[in-house]
Amino acid sequence: MSLLLPAVLNGLTVGAIYAVVALGLTLIYGVLHIVNFAHGSLLMLALYGAYFLHTLAGVDPYLALAPMTLAFFTLGYGLQRLVIQPVSHGRDQNILMATLGIAIVIDNAALALWTSNTRTIDVPYAFEVVELLDAFIPLPRVIAFGAALVIAALLWAVMQWTDLGRAIRAVAKERQGARLVGIHVDHIYAMCFGIGTACVAAAACLLLPTFYVTPQAGYAFVLVAFTTVVLGGMGSFVGALVGGLTLGVVEAVGGLYLGESLGQIGIFAIFILILLFRPTGLFGSRLA
Repeated sequence: MSLLLPAVLNGLTVGAIYAVVALGLTLIYGVLHIVNFAHGSLLMLALYGAYFLHTLAGVDPYLALAPMTLAFFTLGYGLQRLVIQPVSHGRDQNILMATLGIAIVIDNAALALWTSNTRTIDVPYAFEVVELLDAFIPLPRVIAFGAALVIAALLWAVMQWTDLGRAIRAVAKERQGARLVGIHVDHIYAMCFGIGTACVAAAACLLLPTFYVTPQAGYAFVLVAFTTVVLGGMGSFVGALVGGLTLGVVEAVGGLYLGESLGQIGIFAIFILILLFRPTGLFGSRLA
């Protein structure tokens, strides 16, 4: 029991990263109503971007947050307008295939360019810890937890209090009605895809001080991100945040009692139970 509180606190900090990754996924689903199969590949690409900014230009991963999110917002916007939208022809199944194709291209391009070698960075604060309630929590995880709360709050504020947010909510509820009142629906789709891609760039910058980079790095998070979105409720920002934190705690406590290699069993058990007994998730409303 003396290890339970430290495990829960560390689980919350890991869950914050899951939440940031899931925020972009739930926004894209809430508006486009499709599952973005390229989400994990874009996270991996962002990890490489932050890695090369650090190794080639000496930019700290946290300082890279602003340029990386801007660059990946532009990338996501361009992918939606120039690739996904033209090939979809208004059919959701075509969008799914387009995102799957993008994922395959990114994964294989990364493997060809950078091989499968594992890469890490060395920053002076990587092994610093913060003592909280008799628990020692790595400083980068504490920073990631705070940043996740800020990112979730910013996204919620944009959705609630800006013209862009109102347009996004209108398109999510009724795309044809939004088009009739003058909302540029294709632009809103691209904005959502761009914001969702910017979220994975932010997650990559928060991860890099304590994580590794390989062409398969995104796979470790994308399945958990899908589970987070289902647990919290498809399209709900609050649900993505609560779901991510919950799964982080479940993984940490499961690892404590079952061993680290079995820690994620609890995550996928929750996934199955949610699908069986509450398919709408904990917060079933869209873009709440």
